[in-house]
Amino acid sequence: MPRIAGVDIPERKKVLYAIQYIHGIGPKHARDILTEAQIDPDMRATELSEHQVAQINQLLDENYIVEGALRRQTGQNIQRLKDIRSYRGERHRRGLPTRGQRTRCNARTRKGRKKTVAGKKGVKGK
Repeated sequence: MPRIAGVDIPERKKVLYAIQYIHGIGPKHARDILTEAQIDPDMRATELSEHQVAQINQLLDENYIVEGALRRQTGQNIQRLKDIRSYRGERHRRGLPTRGQRTRCNARTRKGRKKTVAGKKGVKGK
């Protein structure tokens, strides 16, 4: 299994899709990397030579922030927002959507499962 940027990429997939398994590399960056390395995007990951894998690794190291460093940077950015007590930081702290989405309905991904609150009971005897 080829190992690029510390990640085992799937062998049977085309290289264009296989390197997208690296956190921080999407379709556009994958295409750019393969163009710069002069690797055919339709080639399978198992067909990559050691030289080509090394070339991809070198391009990733020089030009992109990926995997652990990217996760750490994102976490630090969120922590900074929380520390300066910005509106977005408060939304992160409370586990609510940060980009202006409504929360009256929906927003279940951020808010978690419903917490049912018991309503008022009807008054009997009237």
